[in-house]
Amino acid sequence: MDLPWGAPVGFAHEPGRGDHATDPVVRFLSSHAGAFRYLFTSFQPRSRNRLDPRDYFDAYDDLFARIPAFSVRALHQTTFNLGALEAYDRSRILDFTNALVDRYQFAWVNEDLGLWSIHGRPLPYPLPPYLTPAGLDAAIRNTAEVQEKLSAPLFVEFPGFSDGTSFCIGQMHAYDFFRAVVEETRSPATLDVGHLLSYQWLLGKRGEALFGDLERLPLDHCFEIHLSGCEIEEDSFMDCHHGVLLDEQLELLRRLLPLCPHLSAITYEDPRLDAEGQLAPETVASFERLRDAVRPWSS
Repeated sequence: MDLPWGAPVGFAHEPGRGDHATDPVVRFLSSHAGAFRYLFTSFQPRSRNRLDPRDYFDAYDDLFARIPAFSVRALHQTTFNLGALEAYDRSRILDFTNALVDRYQFAWVNEDLGLWSIHGRPLPYPLPPYLTPAGLDAAIRNTAEVQEKLSAPLFVEFPGFSDGTSFCIGQMHAYDFFRAVVEETRSPATLDVGHLLSYQWLLGKRGEALFGDLERLPLDHCFEIHLSGCEIEEDSFMDCHHGVLLDEQLELLRRLLPLCPHLSAITYEDPRLDAEGQLAPETVASFERLRDAVRPWSS
């Protein structure tokens, strides 16, 4: 779940109540506890101030005090910037993340292998890494650095390539690039089916060709698969995070399940909720179809 600050579904601050998780989040997780086996939260900065974990403890404390005790919790980071070419000091980010890991017992930390900022300037949407030899060396070096200093396992996620919001620099095939980083660093891998499809779409693949080249991915390292809402607008593949899954996403999931021997988690990422904390009507069918697709694997 993405938990932005100041949104109806996320974290909020109120005089007299302080920092807290909004009621729709708590109602949703409480009413759907039986449907999910773990909780995966995405870090959102609350301000431009320097990172201080104490600024976030009250909100996370409130969230975990008011929802059922999920046996596994994980954290999605957005600040490691694993694809960066430039060198910068990640020590404050790592200390901050470790404080959250230690306090809330996050079982792993995940981040897309991409560019979340360039020379300290944040991007509106993360870009893919530089698909060049120098970009590969930097991604391996950055991943190894974070792995060494993080107090939980780092899961490296295949990045998104949504047409119109991202572009590629370099000629390396992104599947090969990702496999090289994961294998060189011995990282657990997260495969987001929308991200995989967005890359194939950007290459001009359509129909059956969208599901090709899977053998180029580090399937033996795949621990987690993500599905977030996507759509095709005219001829652009968009990673919208609105909870509505495409037929192609579910089909790719079905094909990946038997190919990933160490797969342990499947995530319905960033479901859209209504004001009452229920799945928005347009997402209910997607959620049910996802449960049907996962049932043979999870039983």
